[in-house]
Amino acid sequence: MACLERTMAVQDGKTPIQMLQEYGALSGTPPVFEMLRTEGPAHLPHFIFSVKIGDVTCSGQGSSKKAAKHNASEAALNILKGEAGVSFQVPKVEGSDSPKEQTNHSNIIGTLQEMAIQKGWRPPVYSATVEVGPAGTWQYSVTCRMETFEEIGNGRSKKEAKKLAAEKMVSKLKSLPECFDISGAKFKWENLKNSAAEKISLLKRTPLSLPNANYEQMLSELAQEQGFEVLYLDIDELTVNGQYQCLAELSTVPVVLCHGTGISQGNAREDAAHNVLQYLKIKAFK
Repeated sequence: MACLERTMAVQDGKTPIQMLQEYGALSGTPPVFEMLRTEGPAHLPHFIFSVKIGDVTCSGQGSSKKAAKHNASEAALNILKGEAGVSFQVPKVEGSDSPKEQTNHSNIIGTLQEMAIQKGWRPPVYSATVEVGPAGTWQYSVTCRMETFEEIGNGRSKKEAKKLAAEKMVSKLKSLPECFDISGAKFKWENLKNSAAEKISLLKRTPLSLPNANYEQMLSELAQEQGFEVLYLDIDELTVNGQYQCLAELSTVPVVLCHGTGISQGNAREDAAHNVLQYLKIKAFK
């Protein structure tokens, strides 16, 4: 880490784009820029770019593509500053470090975490993005996900946005009826065996070895019928045989996680969906 800090020190004349590219080269995660859209009239366009480097995704706006990429890179460096020692001057948000805010932040985050532990739910997952406007304004957005629910908080700092997202999630959970089971929504493993619904009945009597079958679609339709969600996690690393990998996760309790491989990312997803269906078929007859 010390090596990164020395190498990434700000040098005169070096732009945020160059600094981010250097950091990407050192960390093995080169930044990827993408133009999201263009706004305004043709003679006075306004560009919006995003940049992704590792787990950090930011966006920036500007009157030129270069300016938009510059602002997006600046936003990414602002986040990476605390994670990898990137030395970069960023605007200070007044009041963000006050004891009162820290206390409230800790309390609401802890409250949500305790709710998950007490009920046996999966812990909340937070993801953050930051946008930089043409005037240098900073706006953070944090998404809080818990089981099938999602809430978004916005603020002048990542801490403030996370706090607001957690507050919204706590309010939503407290408003649910006591009999509501958030874990897996309405899905119950014990109901799977006796279910006479169309999709599960089709799964019970259909061999999972049919050529050209669309297993991903079959799983999607079954999930909608039975009340759970499917999340596909593409794995960047290839297998020792050079095949793509994918994980299919079901929003059930306990969580079901099946692995798939294939000659393409799409094939890997199909294989993961096929393995999930095989598992569900076994559970339906168990």
